[in-house]
Amino acid sequence: MSGPQCCSNPPTLDPSAGSGHVEQLGGLPAYVSGSSDSKLAIILLSDVFGYEAPKLRKLADKVAAAGFYVVVPDFLHGDPFSFENADRPLPVWIKDHGTEKGFEEAKPIIEAVKSKGVSAVGAAGFCWGAKVVVELAKCELIQAAVILHPYIVTVDDIKAVKVPIAVLGAEIDEMAPPELLKQFEQVLSTKPEVYSYVKIFPKVIHGWTTRYDDEDDGAVKSAEEAHQDLLQWFVKYVK
Repeated sequence: MSGPQCCSNPPTLDPSAGSGHVEQLGGLPAYVSGSSDSKLAIILLSDVFGYEAPKLRKLADKVAAAGFYVVVPDFLHGDPFSFENADRPLPVWIKDHGTEKGFEEAKPIIEAVKSKGVSAVGAAGFCWGAKVVVELAKCELIQAAVILHPYIVTVDDIKAVKVPIAVLGAEIDEMAPPELLKQFEQVLSTKPEVYSYVKIFPKVIHGWTTRYDDEDDGAVKSAEEAHQDLLQWFVKYVK
């Protein structure tokens, strides 16, 4: 997790980013976008930079525009990773933000969403958030999963997934290299009862879907392609 890619091109956090709003949901502040009347919800689980990342919220708004009620909880409790805090390098910071804790905190979020009349929930996780999403997918607490440039997701994790899952990875990724993603694909091919999709995007690095450089046309195009894949997966399996 301490590799440089995990934290490359960090976002400039903005608590007012996006066209939605922040409210308390399931015990946590959450950025919410889309109609609360929707019967279909998507939860987006951030990377180590948290729920105020403008490009993550922009993606939430894009998913909401397709008819979903979208929730981006603050699983990091107002404490996103920051390079500026020299006393808390990533290996120290991560001790306070284990994915097991994120998994437990996701359960009341799902319950809160369902209490609004939602009948189906999908979840997408980016880097840190991907591990939490896989845990939810093992317990069938969600109806469909998408993981993007995942962190500490193992072959054994993938073996235990019970809901449709899409894996979107980068060609240049120390934490989820193409060789590992191909192992995921192999495992999933032996589980015909679980719909799955594995895609490796060429010439992009870990984190590209939410931390792309706006000046890099190739990276922007690749991120938009991944966003479209994510959306199509949820349209197909969250209903």
